[in-house]
Amino acid sequence: MRSYGRNSLGVWVEITDPNYVQLATLVQTLRLQQGESPFYANYGIPAKQSVMSQLAPDAAVNRTQAQYSQYFANLSVARVVSATSPTYDIRAIFQNGTVIQSTLAT
Repeated sequence: MRSYGRNSLGVWVEITDPNYVQLATLVQTLRLQQGESPFYANYGIPAKQSVMSQLAPDAAVNRTQAQYSQYFANLSVARVVSATSPTYDIRAIFQNGTVIQSTLAT
C-alpha cells in the first residue's frame, strides 16, 4: 500500500508506512469535495455547499472520521471553532502506540 503527500517544502513524496498511508489518505479526504472522486463518491466533505450556507460540514467530517477510525487505535477529528477558515485538529493514535497530533487548514 502506498500514497503520496506533500512535505513541508511542497514536494510530492511517496508514503509507504501503512499507518502514515491511512493518515495521509484521511487528510486528502478532508480536502476532497464530496462526489469529486469517480471511484469513492461517498468520501469527502461538501465544502462548496458549506461555504454558501455558512454552516460547517460537521456531519461529513464525523462520517469521514468514522470511515477511517478502523485503521487507528484512536482517531479524533475536531473543528477549531475560533479559526477564520475551515480548520480541524486531528489526533491519531496508531496501532503501535505512536501519537500524531496536527492542525489541518482545508
